[in-house]
Amino acid sequence: MSIDLSMMPKLDFGLMRLPEQDGKIDLDQVCRMADAYLDAGLTYFDTAYVYHGGNSEKIVREALVKRHPRDSFTVATKLPAWCMKEEADRDRIFNEQLERCGVDYFDFYLLHSIEDGGNGETYDRLNCWDWAMEKKAQGRIRHFGFSFHGSPEYLEKLLDDHPEVEFVQIQLNYADWENPVVQSGRLYGILRRRGIPIVVMEPVKGGTLAKLTPELEARFKAIRPDASIASWALRFVASLPGVMTVLSGMSTPEQVADNLRTITNFEPLTDGEKAAVEDVRRIIMSAEQIGCTACRYCTDGCPMNIAIPDVFRAVNTMKLYHEEFRPKAFYGGLIGQGHGRAADCVACGQCEGVCPQHLPIIELLKDASARLDA
Repeated sequence: MSIDLSMMPKLDFGLMRLPEQDGKIDLDQVCRMADAYLDAGLTYFDTAYVYHGGNSEKIVREALVKRHPRDSFTVATKLPAWCMKEEADRDRIFNEQLERCGVDYFDFYLLHSIEDGGNGETYDRLNCWDWAMEKKAQGRIRHFGFSFHGSPEYLEKLLDDHPEVEFVQIQLNYADWENPVVQSGRLYGILRRRGIPIVVMEPVKGGTLAKLTPELEARFKAIRPDASIASWALRFVASLPGVMTVLSGMSTPEQVADNLRTITNFEPLTDGEKAAVEDVRRIIMSAEQIGCTACRYCTDGCPMNIAIPDVFRAVNTMKLYHEEFRPKAFYGGLIGQGHGRAADCVACGQCEGVCPQHLPIIELLKDASARLDA
């Protein structure tokens, strides 16, 4: 049974940044968070083959399938190009995903992280587009789309070549609207002109838009004293026409509760609030920062066990707040937990090969080392 994509709930529960205890996903806490989300009348859960080392998809089975009727929630997952070498890998991965999740179909299925060259060429070479349509004809996929981290020009080409695509997931937030690498605004414009429903990822930019400098937070608090800083980022994207749903990787019950308050009592941004967001965006972009969204794709294969997103978080804090004590103490804590130093990077390049933001991670780690290892 197909779903009216124009009537989707505006908040999508992302299963990429789940709470952990003793190095494992905290199932009890995830169950409580998922229940609160469902109780609010929301239904869309987003996972992927690679999230949490494959354990995110298993959480779908444990927290949802075993505890709630299948028709009370929808599941989105993704096919990863970097885990495939031949056509047989498509079914191997898909069947493993069905087993992990404990379902016999996916409501939404995406080709994961398409970008110019690389992953896009893999999906073409292995004929994943026609394969996905076969799965849809069999009823194993209800709706087909892709997540995208490439250029506007490549997005246009993909949509010309594949009119069968029903929705597209893009990184979209107020900070990246004019980012020359991400180009959120241009990607949004292309999809709107074509009338293609948009799933928003990274609306809070990996959490960086949930906590700003005191000066910037004060600008928002002067207008809405009781609203969280993160709610401004969610309202910005949820106010945009054509947005099907907004994907938020919620890690705590408090984040779930805050997002539910924002979405279930949703108020689009007023003209005055849009002006405030633009003012904050301009100031944020004037400070040079590392554009890491903490997706953590880079960490699983790092031979030196460097917590790359956390290292960049420390560097960005130094740049934004112009102070060293707390970022260096945070970095020291990472080392104390057994993670490698930025200086330990062996320049193998695996991290750069999977980074959706196309960051020059090797060079950035050299800079981080100069700041943090001295």
